[in-house]
Amino acid sequence: MKPIFLYLIILFLLPLLANAQTVVALKIDGTINPVTADFIHQGIEKAEREKAECLLIELNTPGGLLKSTRIIVSDLIESPVPVVVFVSPSGAHAGSAGVFITLAAHVAVMAPGTNLGAAHPVDLQNQQQDYVMNDKVTNDAAAFIRSIAEKRQRNSEWAEEAVRKSVSITENEAVEKKVVNFIAKNTEDLLNQLDGKIVELNSGTRILHTRSAKIEWMEMGFMEKILNLISDPNIAYLLLMLGIYGILFELYNPGSIFPGIVGVIAIVLAFYSMHALPVNYAGLALIIFGVVLLLLEIKIVSHGLLALGGIASLLIGSLMLIRTSPTIEFVRISRSIIISSVALTTFFFLVIIGMGLKAQRAKPTTGLEGLIGETGKSLELLSPSGKVFVHGETWQAETVAGSISKGEKVRVVGIKNLTLHVEHLIS
Repeated sequence: MKPIFLYLIILFLLPLLANAQTVVALKIDGTINPVTADFIHQGIEKAEREKAECLLIELNTPGGLLKSTRIIVSDLIESPVPVVVFVSPSGAHAGSAGVFITLAAHVAVMAPGTNLGAAHPVDLQNQQQDYVMNDKVTNDAAAFIRSIAEKRQRNSEWAEEAVRKSVSITENEAVEKKVVNFIAKNTEDLLNQLDGKIVELNSGTRILHTRSAKIEWMEMGFMEKILNLISDPNIAYLLLMLGIYGILFELYNPGSIFPGIVGVIAIVLAFYSMHALPVNYAGLALIIFGVVLLLLEIKIVSHGLLALGGIASLLIGSLMLIRTSPTIEFVRISRSIIISSVALTTFFFLVIIGMGLKAQRAKPTTGLEGLIGETGKSLELLSPSGKVFVHGETWQAETVAGSISKGEKVRVVGIKNLTLHVEHLIS
């Protein structure tokens, strides 16, 4: 009976042991934004739910938004499970916001050939900030990163220099200066070195058992990937312009349906993206005003003044679209994308739509309306009605004034009930 009893106990404990040997892992490769913050939060919840040994975050980022970074740092500080940030693979960089996230981890690790640093707050449009505001932002960021470093017992002096002086260090320097814990070649090497390490959580200490742990990779869902993609300010700007094009196509060609659908979807996605970004609504208003001016140029003779105003408004609005307030990372719309979009929009309005409106205003050339303005000759005396030969056909006609002799040239000036209204054409 005893062997059977022991066997049952082992069967009961195996799942618990298996759970204790699990590591939940996720990759962050790109800018830090609200979608990234939510993804990391989900990772912490999953690791806690599955009683994983730790949450492993493979990090490669140029930086991101301050608000999202603060949310992530808060989640890491309050995490009920150990969080390991691994700056990887070789050639990766944890810059700006990435420095804050790396320092906030319970265990910070770097792969060979990686670097960490350059966390000075900069203006979103790379313009010089007001000195007083710049000092406030820098001091706030310096205090923030110092508190993180002290909480995790890391080199707070270097952390502050990363903010104030934008310093950057390699993986070897980071270990030497006690900025990160150690260097790992890959995830397998990382788990081996983590094994037996004591981690301090808010709930107490925990010893990691990761040597034979199974890594369970967590992927973003399809919608998360889409939302993460459109959180890029360049994508947001392109979606905005695409939405404007689509809606205008629908307005100028009612019933087309498809351009209108695409335009509305693009506008909605653009506004979602802008909601996640620090948008300057004055810039957005200038973009819309620029489009209005270009439309007016097509309808009103201004000798190019409205067109110049529209182009200038569109360009300035595009440059201002991302609000010029400080953040951890340099986030802005690419100048090449702005210039290309403004040039394309200008061409679109002045040439494509202009040709369309010109075609709409042109005299009809087919059907009964196409006969107006045509010339022919009378086949009999018109006094006031009779037959005429116009456009290769014989028509019943009436004169609009006086009478017209047989064989005289006539011009069609109107048509009603298949009867042409003609006038005498003087040769």
